[in-house]
Amino acid sequence: MTKLLKYISVTTLFLASLVLHAGETATFLPESRLVPGGVAVIKVGEGKKRPVVTYKGRKILVTKNGDKWFAVAGISLYDKPGKKYLKYANRKKSISFVVKSKKYKEQHITLKTNKHVNLSKKDLSRHKGEKKRSGQALTRWSESGQPDLKLLQPVEGRYSSPFGLKRFFNGQPRRPHSGLDIAAPKGSPIVAPANGTVMIASNFFFNGNTIYIDHGYGLVTMYCHMEKLSVKEGDTVKKGQLIGLVGTTGRSTGPHLHWGVALNGSMVDPLIFIESGEEK
Repeated sequence: MTKLLKYISVTTLFLASLVLHAGETATFLPESRLVPGGVAVIKVGEGKKRPVVTYKGRKILVTKNGDKWFAVAGISLYDKPGKKYLKYANRKKSISFVVKSKKYKEQHITLKTNKHVNLSKKDLSRHKGEKKRSGQALTRWSESGQPDLKLLQPVEGRYSSPFGLKRFFNGQPRRPHSGLDIAAPKGSPIVAPANGTVMIASNFFFNGNTIYIDHGYGLVTMYCHMEKLSVKEGDTVKKGQLIGLVGTTGRSTGPHLHWGVALNGSMVDPLIFIESGEEK
């Protein structure tokens, strides 16, 4: 009987250690995509202390997977192909990786008027102020809890315009598409893809009713063209919580959500953070 109890006890401890180990290794890491608009996922250390790592002078997200630390750095759409470096803070050591070229498709969009193409002085002045505010939000750095890189898709629908498209409005070239457009009926619910804090909940000239959420460690998400905002600036939101409804405000040709994801100030493909990572 004593031997049986001892065997059960040892077996229980062994199984518990397996469960604990499985829990430690269950952290979701996105696939490394070393192209403009992608992410670099690189091992940067082991042990208890989180390494401090920078890319192009900015701190980048570092998360633990098992007993190893991985840096997850956003690669800008404007980064040129070639060798890049992650640098350790207060150390001379660096880690190199190579960004490869990627050719994105073109998209030509016809708007009913040129209001959102050739801006008046008043609209241009407004846009400049909003652009500055947006830039500050997208480059925000905060540290709270653990990074959650397994994002929920914020709304159900068809992917109508993929990330990275070279865009032309009424024949005039504009910046590449820095988010993912998801077509959905007007009034469809939009949810937070992860826990975070609402930084901006306001109306923008180009983006219409817009929300920016800070998820910590340089991970920021944005939601544009919404019909209704269900949260306000300063609110704490939980993963899966309603934040608003799909609309067609701002520079939009129909009901959809423009969903943007920024890492260390660089807009990257949102599909990287959805477990399937595939276009619909």
